[in-house]
Amino acid sequence: MKANGLKRAALCVALGACLGVVAPAAMAQDGSVAGRLLSEPGQQLDGATVTVRNPATGFVRSVRADANGSYRIPLLPVGTYDLEVAVAGGAPARVGQVNVTLGNATTVNVPVSGVNTLGAVQVRAPQVVNMVDVRSTESATNITREELSRLPVDRDITAVALLAPGAVKGKGSLGGQGISFGGSSVAENTVYVNGLNVTDFYNRVGFSSVPFGFYQEFQVKTGGYSVEFGRSTGGVINAVTRSGTNEFQTGAQLVVEPRAWQSQARDRYDRNGSRYITASQDDYSRSALNVFASGALVQDKLFFFGMYEARDYQPNSTNDAGTVFNRGSADDPFWGGKLDWQITDNQMLSLFGFSDKSDTITDVYRYDYATGDIVGDRTNQIYNTVGGKNWSGTYSWQVNNDLTMKLMYGENKRNRSQSSLMDQNCNRVFDNRTASQGVPTGLQGDRSCTSSSQVESALDTRKAARADFEWALGDHLLRFGLDREENTSDYERSYPGPGGLRYDIYYRTPGSSLNGGTVPASGLVARTRRYEVAGSFETINSAYYIEDNWQVTPNLLLNIGARVEGFDNKGGDGDSYIKIDNMFAPRLGFSWDVRGDGTTKVFGNLGRYFLPVANVINIKQAGGFLDERTWYEFLGYSGGGNNIPVLGGQIGPVDNSQGDGSVPDLRAEVNRDMDPVYQDEAILGFQHMLSESWSVGASVTYRRLNNAIDDMNITATGQCGEVDSVWIMGNPGRTNTVWGDTDCDGSNDGWINIDTAREGWALYDDDGNYVGQRGWVKPKRDYKALELQVDRAWDGKWGFNASYTLAYGKGNAEGPVNSDTDFADSGRTENFDNPWVNYRGYGYLANDRRHQFKFRGSYALTENLTVAATLGIQSGSPITRFGAGNPFDATDFHSYFVCVSNCQSSVPSERVFVHSPRAGDGRTPWTYDLDMSIAYKVPVPLDISLKLAVYNVLNQQRIVSVDQDYEPQDSIGTPNPLYGYGTGFQSPRYAQLTVTWNY
Repeated sequence: MKANGLKRAALCVALGACLGVVAPAAMAQDGSVAGRLLSEPGQQLDGATVTVRNPATGFVRSVRADANGSYRIPLLPVGTYDLEVAVAGGAPARVGQVNVTLGNATTVNVPVSGVNTLGAVQVRAPQVVNMVDVRSTESATNITREELSRLPVDRDITAVALLAPGAVKGKGSLGGQGISFGGSSVAENTVYVNGLNVTDFYNRVGFSSVPFGFYQEFQVKTGGYSVEFGRSTGGVINAVTRSGTNEFQTGAQLVVEPRAWQSQARDRYDRNGSRYITASQDDYSRSALNVFASGALVQDKLFFFGMYEARDYQPNSTNDAGTVFNRGSADDPFWGGKLDWQITDNQMLSLFGFSDKSDTITDVYRYDYATGDIVGDRTNQIYNTVGGKNWSGTYSWQVNNDLTMKLMYGENKRNRSQSSLMDQNCNRVFDNRTASQGVPTGLQGDRSCTSSSQVESALDTRKAARADFEWALGDHLLRFGLDREENTSDYERSYPGPGGLRYDIYYRTPGSSLNGGTVPASGLVARTRRYEVAGSFETINSAYYIEDNWQVTPNLLLNIGARVEGFDNKGGDGDSYIKIDNMFAPRLGFSWDVRGDGTTKVFGNLGRYFLPVANVINIKQAGGFLDERTWYEFLGYSGGGNNIPVLGGQIGPVDNSQGDGSVPDLRAEVNRDMDPVYQDEAILGFQHMLSESWSVGASVTYRRLNNAIDDMNITATGQCGEVDSVWIMGNPGRTNTVWGDTDCDGSNDGWINIDTAREGWALYDDDGNYVGQRGWVKPKRDYKALELQVDRAWDGKWGFNASYTLAYGKGNAEGPVNSDTDFADSGRTENFDNPWVNYRGYGYLANDRRHQFKFRGSYALTENLTVAATLGIQSGSPITRFGAGNPFDATDFHSYFVCVSNCQSSVPSERVFVHSPRAGDGRTPWTYDLDMSIAYKVPVPLDISLKLAVYNVLNQQRIVSVDQDYEPQDSIGTPNPLYGYGTGFQSPRYAQLTVTWNY
């Protein structure tokens, strides 16, 4: 071979083997290697084989190239492999090292003329691993364990996912560890660990997780993902854990976050100087010590990895008034392990399991803020349990050169319980009156003698099975499979205290109408509420998919696929409550290698994605759910330490319209022809490699949510006019079919259609006469974004990544949960309870962040000393002035109208309202989050390293959410004195020390 030819061969291998050009997506928890053998004219490739060899495990897999030199080696565990090529008549030649990453396929194009001539010559490429994925149509970010060890990234999946461009941290009050991807709500994402779906299916706002030391690599999919993935209209977080090798290894890691290394949170004061949030005593200490061992039980065949982590977490907090002090403790350990059996070169079996169960016990005391002292003995003790045991087994088999298969079965369990010592004797009591309504400062708000908002016991169990196949047919790679999940919630919930009652105290205008009765002369009223449910509730989610990755030309790839899904949510009686079949989700993508050398790519995709109905809907809408509300005159408190209100005469009837404790005829309460929640997405992007180290990219994304499933209060029908109030689960703004009254005789006797775009809500004049009906606006959500990114790959000295996202998220519905009003029951928001809640409510949504900058980088000062930093800068979220009434009827609920005159009038038409547009009161401030770290590898024979990370170095504690209820519910014309004040803030500065020892 000529010298120039040899240089070209080396460059080709360098670009392919080390720059990791990604081919069609690999099965979720594996990677693959693919490419072409580049021959000279007339050279025969018959009999050519390509082999990958993992020196750490002895794993070997070979395939034959086809007549055109194309090859693909699928189902490769994440790791580093040696690549060899043998051409008929020549000895195998080692081409170089290939990094196989999670969910990707590394492309290596090999000049076989050089291999054949030079025999066993080895071509080694540079260490740089920057990529332009010329054969992928996904938008995804891969982050390895090694990269995270250099960066100041907190030790949870959420912190990792937030490194991806465009990802936004959700509102903490919604629960879980929420992230908004592409304008979605926090309840629309899916999380996988080793192929097992560990997403919370009860409310979809959390997930099971394992310690950082157990993970090997993460992949964050922000859009355009393959038909292999579904049940998400947000993003997908895909993670794989560590495995053993032939080399026995052991080690330990200590992570500490002492209280002394935390800055004090700031108390918050209103315009009058009164403290409304007490946060200065909120802190914690956290420590974790894990030990691991890994190695081979049988050389080159059977490997293990095991970890045990002792944990200690001790949080302290006060209530907002500064009168209660909570001292918590959680010390349950984590354990987990993985077994990998290489049965043959073509067959593997993996078993994986872990327990993340954690019990937190919190002691409750009275507290004197002025002196900073705990007063007296413990008044209560609260018990919270989360997590459970999880496991999966995965079998993979390369049947022949063209066909592979993978089978998986696993179980994911999450316990959820909350109770306290005082639950039996103490009710929840909340005084909603203001100081101007006769309540002394300090006696407003929570008057309970228990800290439990509810008594809850639940176990969520997912049984998941799936089968995936790949079949190579010339220029086509067919991928197909099916999966099924049985998700069961065993659930029990009630309010604490005698009778399971919650008491709310209000002031209302004397003589005004309330619940069909009249407010007494004192204006003091109390509402009791029983809110309970118990039972076992099941949902079955199933899907099958097929996809063709068609290499139309050497430079053009088409990805054509479809996924068909079905959701079957069952009620407390075991019968189907919401059942939706044959949801067809097409996906179409392309990738064009513009120059044909793997350095410049134009790509795009179109797709449809469906979201399942959370189990909370089965429980609260179809589970013998009791929601009983009764109004009384309030005569004062009983005293005796429990503050139970003294009740006078009852006002109006008992309202159990939202649940009377029995499983009703669900045909009357759920749309028979329910349309699913789905989203359409379009992405167009560009990537270009500037050099072996630097690359740039740009993309535009458009997402549109096309439907919603939510509860609606039906008070009229097109057939009969006004009817008795009934709550249905249906599609707002569409035709809903329910079992109802067809001949207007007062009894349900057949199926009726309610076009909720124009009917379903009864209207009345000032004298209470029925005058017609009104429909609902259709749910809308649109997301438009431009993403720019530049990357400088880590080369042993330094690395850098920067991204900018310009985004617009608009609509009248955030999604299954509502950040604006802290409504966290997924799929049961108040947005569509009646037509006026969302009327004229289109505008910028809660997760809209116009500008977002993200930077991360690391630099090796010496061989043993590395510094790193991450910086996140984002503009604020919209602020809306929510009212409680509307200009059209007497409904008292969230709305986009504020009363400005005659607000207490009992005649609806006399009240004067002005429209309050979404985002009409500006935005929260920009936030800046700077994290820094320094890592030092101790120069001793033992492998010991130290890492000190400081988070929120600037100690920014800016507002990230505010109270948006200008007129709280039941308070038309009475402005909330805390409207616009902060309710959520950046966490104070804290530091974390990690000491790692490996042997």
